[in-house]
Amino acid sequence: MTAPAIRLSGLSKTFGAQRALDDVTLEIPAGTVHGLLGENGSGKSTLIKVLTGVHEPDPGARLEVRGREVDLPLPPGAFRDLGISVVHQDLGLLPDLSVAENMRIAQGIAARRAVVSWRTERRLAGQTLRRHGLDIDPAAPVATLSDTERALVAILRAVDELGEHRTLLILDEPTVFLPREGTDLLFRVVADLVADGSTSVLLVSHDLTEVLDHTHAVTVLRDGRVAGTVESATTDPAGLTELIVGADLAAAVRRHAVSGPAAPERPVAGRGRVQVAALTSPRLAGISFDVARGEVLGLTGLAGSGYAEVLPALYGAGGKVSGDLLVDRDALQLSTLTPSRALATGVVHVPADRRRDGGIAEESVERNVTMPVMTTLGTRFRLDRTALRRRAAELCRAYDVRPFDPGKAFGTLSGGNQQKAVLAKWLQTDPRVVLLAEPTQGIDVGAKAFVFDLLRRTAERGASILLASSDYEQLATVCDRVLVLARGHVVAELSGADLNQAVLSDRVLSSTRLLPGPRPHPTALEREAS
Repeated sequence: MTAPAIRLSGLSKTFGAQRALDDVTLEIPAGTVHGLLGENGSGKSTLIKVLTGVHEPDPGARLEVRGREVDLPLPPGAFRDLGISVVHQDLGLLPDLSVAENMRIAQGIAARRAVVSWRTERRLAGQTLRRHGLDIDPAAPVATLSDTERALVAILRAVDELGEHRTLLILDEPTVFLPREGTDLLFRVVADLVADGSTSVLLVSHDLTEVLDHTHAVTVLRDGRVAGTVESATTDPAGLTELIVGADLAAAVRRHAVSGPAAPERPVAGRGRVQVAALTSPRLAGISFDVARGEVLGLTGLAGSGYAEVLPALYGAGGKVSGDLLVDRDALQLSTLTPSRALATGVVHVPADRRRDGGIAEESVERNVTMPVMTTLGTRFRLDRTALRRRAAELCRAYDVRPFDPGKAFGTLSGGNQQKAVLAKWLQTDPRVVLLAEPTQGIDVGAKAFVFDLLRRTAERGASILLASSDYEQLATVCDRVLVLARGHVVAELSGADLNQAVLSDRVLSSTRLLPGPRPHPTALEREAS
């Protein structure tokens, strides 16, 4: 029988008094995509760090690579010699360098050549890109690429670095910042990589549907132990959720007191708390809509449809825009709106990339969560540090930020706890309008339930919430209405019985066919989606 690509057994790892991994066994057959799931803190990152030589496991752990036993711990960099490579969530690309430079720099350093022929390196990078059907210019700066293209470049770089000795590619949340069609393209490339029967992929993700759609089997960690390994074709999201949290989805939702949409009275034109009129930008074609007090309005569409540009525009961070925003009786011109003016009006913005844009990674949780209220905690000339610490502690407890250590650096928190901290920072100000972009991307099931509950309670207190997302399950769960955009136009509005995942998916994929006026030429991605 063919030996598995990777087999870990008896893997434990202890940090002080905490056991992060406890007698874990993981086997990944050659030529397969294997999912690794678990709540934040379940041990996924620790397992990957053992595989890449960052952490030394406790005595007794064994590692076999293609049937050959390998001594643990691995020396620094030895994982590459074993044919293992990792693509982390932040991708590790240098934006000012070209695609070819990013893809080939490691080979150039390893070759120890005095002179590098970048013409040759661009040709080799181009061959790799074309082999996987990607039309990306090797000479283009990475900063000019889309999020999807950057993720694909990072994956192909990781594969290229392994040469012919490809054993395992580890993808750590590769799609967390990608639009839906970008995710489909990425997994087409992943399918190409494993098609030869030798390369395997370990996919770490919080998206249960994504994992089931693109893996052969899934291993779930819970509290550092293997809760189970299942065949993807014979399970469903509810079954995975039961393994992840130790209860079925309904019980997890009840645990966090998540209620369904309150379905407030449909906003009447001219009477909504928030009214947006003729919002225009390079990607928005003069759209208008309103949001009632206590309503959660969703925005979605294909990449490039304009839905992701709406929230920055309403916060004064959307570049060249025009139109009008009315919040209760406060009238704002979007062409001159600034974030400080938006904040003064009661508008807060929680961006999609919480680590980069939502907080200051190097600063403490305490400083991050108290930033909007610092001027109220003290006098004109002196900050009351006792009051600051007290407020931070109250917020971390109220929003269940873990670990409970307000002095810990914000950037060291898990994705779900970073999001809780960002929400604590802004929701303590009792905003009138909350602008949320992809609020649950890259966070675990328990944290999602907490965020859903938090959004509903915030709406019930009278806030108007705009939620931009490509996650149809999230939109169907928490929103009262959803607007679908295509090429800057609102082409569909869903509510009531129509607000479910199936209908949302159909409306988004067919959105360009719903455009007003003559049908323009579809893009390649739109043709593929159709």
